[in-house]
Amino acid sequence: MRLDISYDGTDFVGWARQPGLRTVQGVLEEALGKVLRESVALTVAGRTDAGVHAEGQVAHFDTHAECDGDRLVHRMARFLPKDVRIKAVRAAPAEFDARFSAIRRHYVYRLTTAPYGAEPLAARSVVACRPGVDLDAMRAASRNLLGLHNFAAFCRRRDGATTVRELQRFDWERSGDLLTASVSADAFCWSMVRSLVGAVLAVGEGRRTPAWVAGLLLETERSSAVTVAPAHGLSLVAVDYPADDALAARNAQTRETRSIPVESDGCCGE
Repeated sequence: MRLDISYDGTDFVGWARQPGLRTVQGVLEEALGKVLRESVALTVAGRTDAGVHAEGQVAHFDTHAECDGDRLVHRMARFLPKDVRIKAVRAAPAEFDARFSAIRRHYVYRLTTAPYGAEPLAARSVVACRPGVDLDAMRAASRNLLGLHNFAAFCRRRDGATTVRELQRFDWERSGDLLTASVSADAFCWSMVRSLVGAVLAVGEGRRTPAWVAGLLLETERSSAVTVAPAHGLSLVAVDYPADDALAARNAQTRETRSIPVESDGCCGE
């Protein structure tokens, strides 16, 4: 069964289940278990960190029970706390895997340049930044990062995990005082989106240049010069999947270790 989920991450310590702590996975699995009267183990498209939100999270679980998706959505609305919702439930093909079948994930990061900071009703999802940031410079810096690269400078290290990713979109829009970054990739490593935003914001505030941001792609370890943007400005808004007949092939492809092709001159293969 595929679940489409949204949550306010403020009062969660992240998605992943942790003993004794309030997590999105833990709350959902407990509530689903009570309603379905069976143990539920969720697999998720993207394990968000503490304080990060989701408007388009996707998860799945396996069951032999008969499930009426619309009825389950309605029942879960009564069992779940107000800061997490299951918006849709439907049967998925046997090959569907919320994590490994995904072909890209879409995040947004919201900032405000208002001199008084974020509006009170948006304070849990919008981060205040310095007024007068240079949006053109931020867009230039963001364009420099597009493509298949080793994003080690922007990722917290995890043993055995690759930091090679294909950044497919990174652009900015302004609406009054609100600045919104749209960031899409085949996958993201730990803290990558917030680090990308933090690096580009330093350019907008005049502390760094677009060339500096581009130069970070040459580094092979996390850069101490990159400030990680606050968690509460980030939200997972959508996850893309292939057609049903392409799910198995996508699962196999995702499990392969990513690498950057070595150029003909032998430079910089990772």
